[in-house]
Amino acid sequence: MAVEFGLSLLAGPPKGQPERFIEDLDASLPHLGEHISSLWMTDHFFWDEDPTHEAWTVMAFLAAYYPTLTIGPMVLGQSYRNPALLAKMAATLQSLSHGRFYMGIGAGWKEDEYRAYGYDYPTPKVRLEQLEDTLEIFTRLWTQPGKVTYHGKHYRIDDAICEPKPEPMIPIVVGGGGEKTMSLAVKYAQNWNLSDATIDRYTDRLAILRRHCETHGREWSSIRKSWFGRVAVGRTASEAEARGGGKWRRDNAFLGTPAEIVDQMNAFVAVDCDFFMIDILGLPDPDVISMVVEEIIPKVG
Repeated sequence: MAVEFGLSLLAGPPKGQPERFIEDLDASLPHLGEHISSLWMTDHFFWDEDPTHEAWTVMAFLAAYYPTLTIGPMVLGQSYRNPALLAKMAATLQSLSHGRFYMGIGAGWKEDEYRAYGYDYPTPKVRLEQLEDTLEIFTRLWTQPGKVTYHGKHYRIDDAICEPKPEPMIPIVVGGGGEKTMSLAVKYAQNWNLSDATIDRYTDRLAILRRHCETHGREWSSIRKSWFGRVAVGRTASEAEARGGGKWRRDNAFLGTPAEIVDQMNAFVAVDCDFFMIDILGLPDPDVISMVVEEIIPKVG
């Protein structure tokens, strides 16, 4: 399968400049062109006091605003929205966008926003059980005809109806590197994702994913393996490091000259990663765009 690239979006606009969120996308996407097939929005309520957009509102807007691109979250926190309602929302967006939606879902982790917005913050075990219930509700509501009933450990539906059914079926992306999360990815998802990982960690997690595939009797090739994170590119190493701002380094991002980043990405491709959702630091700088579309993407794969 050819390597695919999606563009990861910023959490929100620069402070005091709300118009920049769309203006910077409009300035970047025409030049990224056919190299980018999808847009990915993180699902958070705030990062310190930085402006942060709500993910579902952004995705619904962008699906209409950019009618040639697929839209997805990387990834929704399952406990932020009732799972049956979320299944209905996804089916609606899939219908209205003519099949341009990915459902990215995870267990949730950012405790401060749970507390700030009045959500319970259960243990990791419970959040993973909730994620399994959520995935089961998605699958049943999207595929079973008529009224659907399911009583899980934490979520339940009784005679729920989801019409129209999503067509084509919505691909599910499960993100995370824990044992249980990866088992759920193999059981329910079409794509497994790991964020901000080095090649060593990614390879280690792939071994676990392969073991789960063997346990569940699933073909290795039937689940896509993706990577989500940042690209900090520069003409020199010091320029790339400056673009990373100290937060994004070689141990949690693709950072370096174009040739170095090509080598870093191809190491992932060699172990079966075929989808990169990348936050390109420095957009809409024309030199950054030029390096990405002329010197990186064409040489990966």
